[in-house]
Amino acid sequence: MTRDAIIRIYDEVLADRRLLSHRFYRRWEAGELSGWELAAYAAQYRHFEAALPDLLETVSQALPSGPARLAVEANLADERAVPAAHLSLFDAFAEAVGAEPEPPSPATTVLVDSYQAAGQAGPVAALAAIGAYEVQSSAIAITKSEGLRAHYGLSPADTRFWDVHGTMDEDHATWLVDALSALEASGDVVRSSAREAADVWWAFLDERQALAGVGA
Repeated sequence: MTRDAIIRIYDEVLADRRLLSHRFYRRWEAGELSGWELAAYAAQYRHFEAALPDLLETVSQALPSGPARLAVEANLADERAVPAAHLSLFDAFAEAVGAEPEPPSPATTVLVDSYQAAGQAGPVAALAAIGAYEVQSSAIAITKSEGLRAHYGLSPADTRFWDVHGTMDEDHATWLVDALSALEASGDVVRSSAREAADVWWAFLDERQALAGVGA
């Protein structure tokens, strides 16, 4: 498949699943989340962030030498060390919003399990699933960071995780689309895996929104 064809699939899949249109993120942008909601979100999102490097490594090991593997390895190298381990950057944000360790919620469990299943299904399914988030991640991260500083009193040091992803994920999205193109990915597999990923992310935010005010 060409890059343009893959991008068209993502546009189609995400037409009703653009995460920035979700009520939870609109409330974040407007400064309407409670401190408890931010902390609970951070505690749950951390489970996905912690699982991502292992997923990327699984995909990398399943790929033959070539452009697709190099793209995944570059993404993994960023996650682990550029400009620092991303999980460490996330933990600084989580600490700033008062997050405490929590077991994964039902929606978080489905989210992480879905990505692990995509990883076991093969590189194309895994990359398509990761891409469904990465192609919108940069815009999401920028909005989150701006909202955190404008409405919640966080400092640039506290929002560094989101600031890094606001720029870096543009490259990651490009690399993932390039990798899928290099693998001559099946459009049906890309569409199916991307849609499942989009649905589980939407459900993750639905769960966050359903809990609005519970711990206030």
